[in-house]
Amino acid sequence: MKILIIDDSKVMRAIVKRTLRQAGFGGHEIQEASNGVEGMEAVGTFEPDLILCDWNMPQMNGIELLKELRGKGDETPFGFVTSEGMPEMRQEAVDAGAKFLIVKPFTADDFEQQLGSILAA
Repeated sequence: MKILIIDDSKVMRAIVKRTLRQAGFGGHEIQEASNGVEGMEAVGTFEPDLILCDWNMPQMNGIELLKELRGKGDETPFGFVTSEGMPEMRQEAVDAGAKFLIVKPFTADDFEQQLGSILAA
């Protein structure tokens, strides 16, 4: 499977990749983007099977990206990996079409629990 990681922090993208490996998902093809605009371009060229995205980023944030993708009919499984865990933000994410929201700091168990059924498909 192809996984697209979108986060404006290069360090956080590396941590997400490491955590994917620790959760047993290291054999997947991974591409990175540093904001929603780059993420949108990568969706078109990389055609990911899963998108892991930060919420707060410059140029286009994660929720804007998700809404734009869904507005174009793109149903790629999309989840947030973010420091934003307030109930209203979780609800906004679900309403926009997100499959899950993993709150930073996270563990390999968090990834395994949220991604297991998606990456096993």
